[in-house]
Amino acid sequence: MEKDDPTKNEQTNNPLHGVKLADILESLVESLGWEDLSMRININCFKSNPSIKSSLKFLRRTPWAREKVERLYLKIEGRKR
Repeated sequence: MEKDDPTKNEQTNNPLHGVKLADILESLVESLGWEDLSMRININCFKSNPSIKSSLKFLRRTPWAREKVERLYLKIEGRKR
């Protein structure tokens, strides 16, 4: 008999569960463009010679920046629905 896994319930309630960071970033760039994205989230990888690859590398190593990107994505996606 298996015990309930509390992390399973957390993931079920997580709106980003199953969404890749690359997909989030590509969606934001498509919706906003690099310039608007850099104005909303002030990080150099969005300002200076931006690319998906370099931004992903930075966001994967920088939790506070990734959190800001994820929050912005949820905010924009919420407006679309």
